[in-house]
Amino acid sequence: MSMKVFALIVLVLVPFGDALSRDDFPPHFLFGASTSAYQVEGAANEDGRKPSIWDTFAHAGNANKYPGNADTGCDQYHKYKEDVQLMTKMGLDAYRFSISWPRLIPGGKGPINPKGLQYYNNLINELISQGIQPHVTLVHFDLPQALEDEYEGWVSRRIVKDFTTYADVCFREFGDRVKYWTTVNEGNVFADGGYNSGFLPPQRCSPSSTRSLLFNCSRGNSSTEPYLATHHMLLAHASATNLYRKKYQDRQHGFIGFNLLTFGYFPLTNTSEDISAAKRAQDFYIGWFLNPFIFGEYPDTMKKNVGSRLPIFSKSESNMVKGSIDFLGINYYSSFYVKDNPDSLQIKDRDYTVDMGVKLQSIFGNGTSPHEFAVLPWALHGLLVSLRNTYGNIPIYIHENGQQTDWNSSLEDWSRVKCLHDYIESLPDILRNGINVRGYFVWSFLDVFELLGGYESSFGLHYIDMSDPTLRRQPKLSAVWYSNFLNGKTIDPMITMEVQKNPSVVLSTTFSNNPILQMVQRKSTSSS
Repeated sequence: MSMKVFALIVLVLVPFGDALSRDDFPPHFLFGASTSAYQVEGAANEDGRKPSIWDTFAHAGNANKYPGNADTGCDQYHKYKEDVQLMTKMGLDAYRFSISWPRLIPGGKGPINPKGLQYYNNLINELISQGIQPHVTLVHFDLPQALEDEYEGWVSRRIVKDFTTYADVCFREFGDRVKYWTTVNEGNVFADGGYNSGFLPPQRCSPSSTRSLLFNCSRGNSSTEPYLATHHMLLAHASATNLYRKKYQDRQHGFIGFNLLTFGYFPLTNTSEDISAAKRAQDFYIGWFLNPFIFGEYPDTMKKNVGSRLPIFSKSESNMVKGSIDFLGINYYSSFYVKDNPDSLQIKDRDYTVDMGVKLQSIFGNGTSPHEFAVLPWALHGLLVSLRNTYGNIPIYIHENGQQTDWNSSLEDWSRVKCLHDYIESLPDILRNGINVRGYFVWSFLDVFELLGGYESSFGLHYIDMSDPTLRRQPKLSAVWYSNFLNGKTIDPMITMEVQKNPSVVLSTTFSNNPILQMVQRKSTSSS
């Protein structure tokens, strides 16, 4: 045996004082992985399911950004038992997924689809039987197209009643087993991308804007609709929470939250203007929702810059929205430096982006691909400190975190391993700082049809060859790394460094008893 192989075995087997271990976390802290219905289920035209606005968006060309759709996707609709077995082998505590409203209630309102009801009962029961907690999102960018056609969806106040009725069905049918409910995924992105910029479903923006030509959005009003859509999301969430607390919570003992895409916002310079701009950016993107949830009103900076275009809560609405979240779900991938841009407020045709009055500059790292996000644990820590200081120490679940790579990149996804290692390694310090983080979910469990990149970008722990009729799941090294961490094996940063130098040694010696890694090894051997 060479000295290098011997050294690697020692690195794996001998704990280090500063090694990363699951024992560093409280027993109640959850580790999981995430997906969403449209991206993972497939079976788009089966068993009574009707289109969502995401189906329509994809079949119309994904705002001219990339080809493809998720009509088949990962086919979890038929392969859910196989996927749950993979989750069990990995050691996941929880699985975050979404319910397809148009699969459960195809018309958006009216009769329940028995096949859809059966599918979600089967999936939830399978998870529970394996000791995996289901964390359920009610809307993940996939509003029923029928409601968009009838009254333009979220820009109409009528959505509040229909959403509450849909939520009632979910609470009634699944709430005896589901304890964690998220009403809307990335409400801020949904409002901005769907109703201001037009590059997300339902692809609405001002027809006169340059975005209209870029993203083929031919209807909407970017100066008012993002604010209306947000207002109605807040009211719909609060209405569903009110219903749950009155009708279900005492006997089901569950919790209701809301999900936002978050960024760290840091002033580009230490001038008072840029410091104020960074605070304003956070107000517009995160405070837009959190201020109403915590204080019952929109941020003062938004009231000042948006003026009469910003909807107003009545006293009763304010009281209903305030305190309506039991937890906050955050998705975090990247951060920005912020520069003040007062000139934008002089533009005649105002919209949500212009109203913010800032210029954003991405914080780049040393990724090996232009598609990769900078891995910045300090920025996540700073964001969480800012949220605590501004809104109080509310329970937080990191619903999404991960690394983007090209779809057909190697199964040896070192950049994703580094991303997971570095962010998970930072969490104990965050917890010691008193921040109330309750769980961490990797996006995504499988390679899925990505909202911003279709099948051209990848976030998955498992690769799926879409040309393979069986859609075989193939674990990447990130799945192996996460599985080893979840199963209590000590992970030291030095291991990752050695693995990068000589992956074949580790494949053959280090994790020889790991069935997931053996699958990767067989794939690597057969393709070499």
